[in-house]
Amino acid sequence: MKKTFREKVISYFANLAKKNRLLHYPCLAGLSVVLGVYYIGRHFATNAKRYGSVAFVMIFFMSSCSFSFAVFAEKTGFIKAQETYSAVVEDSDISLAEETGETDYADGDEEAYTYTEQEYLGGENTAYTLDDILENQGEYRTNDGEAEAVTDDYEFATDDWRLVLINKQHPIPEDYDFKLGTIVGSMMCDERIVNDLLAMMQAARDDNINLVIKSPYRPDSRQETNFNARIKKYMGQGCSYMEAYKRTSQVITVPGASEHQVGLALDIVCDSYDDLTEGFGETKAGEWLAEHSCEYGFTLRYPAEKEYITGIVYEPWHFRYVGREAATIMRDEGICLEEFWDRYL
Repeated sequence: MKKTFREKVISYFANLAKKNRLLHYPCLAGLSVVLGVYYIGRHFATNAKRYGSVAFVMIFFMSSCSFSFAVFAEKTGFIKAQETYSAVVEDSDISLAEETGETDYADGDEEAYTYTEQEYLGGENTAYTLDDILENQGEYRTNDGEAEAVTDDYEFATDDWRLVLINKQHPIPEDYDFKLGTIVGSMMCDERIVNDLLAMMQAARDDNINLVIKSPYRPDSRQETNFNARIKKYMGQGCSYMEAYKRTSQVITVPGASEHQVGLALDIVCDSYDDLTEGFGETKAGEWLAEHSCEYGFTLRYPAEKEYITGIVYEPWHFRYVGREAATIMRDEGICLEEFWDRYL
């Protein structure tokens, strides 16, 4: 009767060990390795279709899902990941905007709202200037718009509320706690950033720039409404649900992962340009904010050419409070919050 591979291997190592007693343990180890490799290989060979299907699904998911861009950036390098992201955006949202002729807003997307701004803010105005705010909230003072000095020996900590990392890969921590403060009417944000916000608006006005605040704190239900409305919009244009979800996540932060939901992010424009579009970055107000917002603790959260890291397209109107020290570093080094965490925390 013909011997099996297993029997041949056992016989070979047994005979080798009998000839030389010193080879007893090495032969035993060799036998275990050979048979182990044999059975593992046999297992994969008999289940090739199953593992092939799993591998295909994983590769497809990682290559098509917007959640994976930051992961690819770590593995393949930022330049390669940026090319991948740019190709996806070029084939999706940009071409879609050209076809529909509509302006495409991002995380502060107003077009996707199903509720009106009046219902959300509880008033007629959808945006507020410094005069509007001071007229209604006299208890807040702007310190004449004077920024405090940044200390060189400041030590950053991962538990600093100002530096909490919130994005697609890092949703809002379950134990994160904050208290809302009123800006004006029903427009609110984290109460700890109100005075710095007003000081920045005062400083801008001193330079003949009248900043306008839009969409600061946004409750969970509001973010879900925005996100779901945009998905429905894309599906109505012929996209599958997964494609609509992917495109939506590139321009609107997924619910539970938006800084608006913790009151640390605001959409800021000006009285002469109040659209949430890339053109705001080229205005005098947009350039002033990019240069001076760090002096009051704010940073441009989604800079240009950082989409492959943040997972969100360029938003020159979206500013996030991180504190003066961190914001100054981000401006001077040209980095976003994710890169700041990699380098300093």
